[in-house]
This record gives sequence, C-alpha cells and structure tokens, in this order.
Amino acid sequence: MKITTPYYLIDEKKLLRNLQIIQTVRKLSGAKSVLALKCFSTWGVFDLMRQYMDGTTSSSLFEARLGFEKFGKETHAYCVGYSPEDIVDVVKFADKIIFNSISQLDRYYDSVKSAKIGLRINPGISYSHFDLADPARKYSRLGVADMVKLEKQRHRLSGLMFHYNCENDDVEAFSQQLDIIGDRYGHLLKELEWVSLGGGVYFTKAGYPVEEFSRKLANFASKYGVQVYLEPGESAITGCAELVTNVVDLVHNEMDIAIVDASVEGHMLDLLIYRLAAKMEGGDKGNYKYMVAGRSCLAGDVFGTFNFTDKLEIGSQIRLADAAGYTMVKKNWFNGLQMPTIAVRRLDNTIDVLRKFTYTDFTNSLS
Repeated sequence: MKITTPYYLIDEKKLLRNLQIIQTVRKLSGAKSVLALKCFSTWGVFDLMRQYMDGTTSSSLFEARLGFEKFGKETHAYCVGYSPEDIVDVVKFADKIIFNSISQLDRYYDSVKSAKIGLRINPGISYSHFDLADPARKYSRLGVADMVKLEKQRHRLSGLMFHYNCENDDVEAFSQQLDIIGDRYGHLLKELEWVSLGGGVYFTKAGYPVEEFSRKLANFASKYGVQVYLEPGESAITGCAELVTNVVDLVHNEMDIAIVDASVEGHMLDLLIYRLAAKMEGGDKGNYKYMVAGRSCLAGDVFGTFNFTDKLEIGSQIRLADAAGYTMVKKNWFNGLQMPTIAVRRLDNTIDVLRKFTYTDFTNSLS
C-alpha cells in the first residue's frame, strides 16, 4: 500500500517484542504494568497491547477517559492539578485516583473516597539525564516530600506512587534507588495495598537483565506486602515506529541539506525540546553526508546529520526511526503543515491506515 508522506508507521511485530518482555516481567515478578498514555495514546493498537498489559495510567482527565474507553482493564488517574470539573468526571472512569499534593487530596477527598486513592511522593532521588525531566529537581512541584505530613494521610490512602526515573537503563542504579524507597517508606507501604514505581525504567532495552530486575521487584513486593505497578511508556513502544518522509528540496550551504515534508517541531517535538538528533537505521554507514531538515520556518528545524549510501534526490524517501514515544501525542499544527498520517503494519503484514488528517482538522483545531 502506498501512503502519501509524511506518515507514522507503527510495526506491531516490533511492538510485540516489547510487550513480550513486559509480560515476562509480569510473570516473574508479579508486578503489573499500566501503559503511560502521556507517551503513547494511539489506541488503534490497543487490542494488541491489552493482551500483555494491565491497563493505563494518565496525566489528565482526557487521558483517563481514553484509557477507560479504548483500553479497558485498570484505569489509573493522576494529574499534577485537578480542577473541580475534572474530579466530577474522573471518578466515572478511574479505579485508582492519585493526587500530586496533600492540598488536592484534602480538597477532593470526599468526592473520590469511593475509589482507591493514592498520593504521589517525591523521594528526593531521581535518575535523569536532563534537568527538564528530573522529577526531583530543585523546587520540584511533583509529589509530596514532607514525611510528617505524609504519615498523617495514611488513613485516606490505599497506595503510593513514586515516579523518579527517566530512561534509566542501569539495573544497579534502579536497585539502589528501590532500596532507598524501602528504607524510607517501607513502614507505610506495609500498611497499604499497592505501590506504583512509575515509568522511565528502560527494561525493554536490548541486553537489559530482565530476570535480575524481576527478582528485585518480587522481593520488594514480598517484603512490604504490596502489589507493585510499573508505568511503562517508552519501554512499551520503543523502536516500534518510523516517521516516513520524502525529500522535497536539496540545498547547499557549506554542506548538503535535504529538506523533507515533515517537521521536528510539529512531528518529533521532543527532539527539539531535549536538543537531540533523530535516529536512522544505517544512518552512519554511507559516503554521502546530508543534514536532514524539516520544512517549517523555524531555523533550528533539523532532524540531524546522517550518511547515506546513495545520493539523495527530490522524492527520495527518508525513514526516521524510533518515532512512537512522545511524537503522536505531541504533534501540532505549527505552520499549518500537513499532519502525518498514522498507519500500522499488523502482525500479518497488512497495513491499516488509522487516521488521515485534513484541512478540516486544521481549521477545527482553531477558532
């Protein structure tokens, strides 16, 4: 099937590889995994994902509703700051409601006490390569840090949530952090039903010691008598999608530059936010060097510099790898550029086009 570029192409076989690792961890450790919708919300592949995961976790009312309606199973609702209107609706969808602060818990407790209630904790430790994404950064607003105030809320809570990792692929670092969590909060956990260790643990990375990781989780759960939850986002979908583009122009300014029919700011925004280059399979092996740039007006709209095996021409296809996480959920209409189609290659190799975006979608996003 020929699809007009640009488009995101999700490969279910590559997705399945991650899901099978999640299932292995689930079986070996007893930990449950709920998909972090803030990273990936493309519900056209939820039929496959729900076979290997226990539900979803959210960062807003709309994500909570999406998880409830499109994924099913467990629906965890978290938000940095709920509004009164949010709470009225979120109780309709969530079986676990997690508050970011004691003030929010105080304000809404009577409205949600029929649900399982959790509180996000800021343990003062973290693993992150970026200050921007560090949950324990100085003056962080994310989670409760005061132990004395936390202990006074024990009677209201069924669980705690710790989210303190970002792309942590070091099992020893994870293990050391979990020991700290146990030492500091174990006396509370022994009185609760569940604990979420959040996301940001890269346990589906090739070569990651899954069995060691699972044993650590199982021992933690046994020691404190709690159901452990993980919230994989990137780990669930890493490496399973591409952003497929075509070259629309070739220019030269001290180096060769290929301009493609997509945009970093519009279609892979995290690269711009964290000042990262896109990935391309085999992008370091060829003899023809090009900067690949987007077609928005932003001067820094650059995917990266790559080496190609052949000279590029107008119409050459360029496939940018690892384009699932924090892409489709962040895509935007900057410059009014064509939004990429979303397609999926199913397990049987058939390709389904899940969504095409039109001028009407652009105008309806405005007023």
